[in-house]
Amino acid sequence: MLKLFLPSEHVKSIFNIDPQELKKRGIKGVITDLDNTLVEWDRPTATPDLIKWFDNMRDHGILVTIVSNNNENRVRAFSDPLHIPFIFQARKPMARAFHKARKTMGLKLEETVVIGDQLLTDVLGGNRGGFHTILVVPVAQTDEFRTRINRYFERKIMAFFKRKGMIEWEDHN
Repeated sequence: MLKLFLPSEHVKSIFNIDPQELKKRGIKGVITDLDNTLVEWDRPTATPDLIKWFDNMRDHGILVTIVSNNNENRVRAFSDPLHIPFIFQARKPMARAFHKARKTMGLKLEETVVIGDQLLTDVLGGNRGGFHTILVVPVAQTDEFRTRINRYFERKIMAFFKRKGMIEWEDHN
């Protein structure tokens, strides 16, 4: 059961995910979380570096869809200026929104990765859906209230994985 919380890989930030490397692995699409994965949870718009990252993905033919548990206003305000499709109120860790995003992009399961900063929503939901999951270190050191509760449990799970030798990276919190 706990293995459902184990990401396929771990990177420091979204900027460590290279479209050329994804393409070498047969990946054609990225499903990514928004808050604390792409930008701080309280930042309304993309940073210039993030806009370059999205453009780089697009230039390499990698499709991107944002899947967020946040409300429509938050996700739309961020995504629309970038012309990036999105799903709001995704109810992660349920896998339904991940599969909807994949189907909307017209991709197979093995052609898609899920990226996020939380074990209890992004990684669990992606793993439950059969996706390759990439955990990133949260962009901000602060979280909204309900995420702070998740982080407590994530620290416990990560400590277990570390004790069992199931992860080789340093703690991300």
